Amino acid sequence: MSLDFPLPQGRAAAGKPLRIAILAHLHHPISSPFLGGLEMHTSLMADEFASRGHDVTLFAKAGSVSRGRVVDVLPESFDFHRSPAPDRRQETLDSALGTAIAAVRDGGFDVVVNNSLSLLPYLELADVPMLTILHTPPLPWIVDAVEDGRAPLSPLHRFVSVSARNATGWSTHLPDLHVIHNGIRLADWPAGTGSRPGTAVWAGRVTPEKGLHIAIDAARTAGMELHFAGPISDAKYFERTVAPHLGRGVRHVGHLDHRNLAAFLGSGEVFIASPVWSEPFGLTALEAMACGTPVAALPLGAMPEIIDDDAGRLAEGLGADALAAAVTAARRLDRDRVRNSAARFSAAAMVDSYEEQVRFLLNPDWLPSAPPAEALVP
Repeated sequence: MSLDFPLPQGRAAAGKPLRIAILAHLHHPISSPFLGGLEMHTSLMADEFASRGHDVTLFAKAGSVSRGRVVDVLPESFDFHRSPAPDRRQETLDSALGTAIAAVRDGGFDVVVNNSLSLLPYLELADVPMLTILHTPPLPWIVDAVEDGRAPLSPLHRFVSVSARNATGWSTHLPDLHVIHNGIRLADWPAGTGSRPGTAVWAGRVTPEKGLHIAIDAARTAGMELHFAGPISDAKYFERTVAPHLGRGVRHVGHLDHRNLAAFLGSGEVFIASPVWSEPFGLTALEAMACGTPVAALPLGAMPEIIDDDAGRLAEGLGADALAAAVTAARRLDRDRVRNSAARFSAAAMVDSYEEQVRFLLNPDWLPSAPPAEALVP
């Protein structure tokens, strides 16, 4: 196979600091309180790369915060879900990401880390080394373009999934797909000073697929109150399904910033994870574990990869009664052992693995039809 674009040069492959461009998903700013796990991951990854001495530029929605350089490509006032014209919404997002891509092409970066969920980087950055992190199940606008040849996969691109479960859907479409679990900085999630007896906690976006209604029923069946945190991302779901339970052992504490969320997670006797879809990872469950709070979870998505016998219990079914049984069993677990289990998923290990992927990507020797290393300009 011949290559019609320049090979990466040797400087970045030799272990020296890298110039890294990170393309964020543009629906929300990358700042606390985070709207979801993708935003949390992007922030942590950018900060971790920067703390290691790399020159990091984050292309993101205005209002984003990072230890690296932040380039605003979309106004903070833009609201994808409230924009009146669907076509114009996507045009606005594509234009903003196009601005970021143009800056990447002119910026002399060694590598791009793609967290955007968009097809554009596949098309417009085919000649640039890029690591794409897959945070969702297969996206049809990407899979269809790869399969029909509109987006032929570049040999300069590599792909990792945030869990083995999430990788299964992508693996038939993307070659040599690796799994790198999400991580957290354990120090950011201190052990709780004491749980509130009889209280279960839940955190996440309040949307149907997160299954808060099942968590409410499970907590009630287990004889516990349920306190939940997070943004109300689906107002109709909240009003019809959640709000009628408020005040009867169910309390919404709001959308908490990082520090307050850690204290909240540590206050529960048990954390309930109730996804009713194939959750690609589940950062809030891991964060609760880091605070020492055992997890009771529905056995969907990546939950079986995160939760071992020290950390929690998986329900033996998908209903509220099965989840309630898991709640009753999990709340008895030793909190120190729960926290130790969370240490398996560290931010340092995650970014170590990303760096390994990037260094491999930037080594010209592995590329198809690459010239001998000595022929490259040092």
